[in-house]
Parts: sequence; C-alpha cells; structure tokens
Amino acid sequence: MGPKLHDAVIDLYPNVKRVTGNDVHSLEVLDTNNNLITIVPDDVTNHLATMQAAANTAAQAAVAAKASVITKLTALGLTSDEIAHLIG
Repeated sequence: MGPKLHDAVIDLYPNVKRVTGNDVHSLEVLDTNNNLITIVPDDVTNHLATMQAAANTAAQAAVAAKASVITKLTALGLTSDEIAHLIG
C-alpha cells in the first residue's frame, strides 16, 4: 500500500498533529497546539505524487532483488521448494 494524502501532508508540514478530510482542497490541518495550518494544495498533491513514485520504485526494486536471489539460489542447485522455504 502506498502513501495516502494525509501522509503527504504530515511529511510536508512536520508540525502537524491532526489531519481530517479526504480532499486536498478541504482538509483541516491542525498543529501540535490545535491551531489551523494553511496548506498549499498543489504542494501536497505534488508531494504525494513524489512519495508514490518513490514507493513504486522501492516495490520494483524489491521484486527485482527477490528475482535475483532466486536466480542465484537456483544456480547453486537449490530446488524451487527449498528456495520457497527460504524466502517464502
């Protein structure tokens, strides 16, 4: 599961205590003193896209790493059952 809108707000505005709402244009964002924080919706949207791209890249890297491990273990003579027990 990738990052959500609230994750982008919290990451972009580090003094956030609470975020409510589901649309970037109608979020209520409060700081640690329960004061309303004014956010820039385009900044939040762009940051969420960046976070999602990073999450996708990490997921692809994990898939590639697992495939590499399987290839190397197969080359060492392990069976697919043995490999499955090792890496799931």
